[in-house]
Amino acid sequence: MSAPENKWYDNIEEISIINNKKYSFYCDHACIHCFVCQENSAVNFKSSEDGDHSYVFKQPETEEELQHCLDAMECCPVEAIGYDGHLSKEKKYKRE
Repeated sequence: MSAPENKWYDNIEEISIINNKKYSFYCDHACIHCFVCQENSAVNFKSSEDGDHSYVFKQPETEEELQHCLDAMECCPVEAIGYDGHLSKEKKYKRE
């Protein structure tokens, strides 16, 4: 299960409000970079510069984008995607 305190440092730090609910999607350190999220929602997810993991570079702005992000989260084989990133402002995970 994803955890906002383990989200990658390069996820965008924004909150979307759609249908009066807050969302802040992220990928955490469990990501195996399988590209499932990018296949489901290329508008919101992309590969890190080092090619090590995927991350959220754009939060959903429409109900359609939100559904694509939720589909990506559901399809993630290691449950590395979450939408509760706004709950944690702690320093994000960075591999050293």
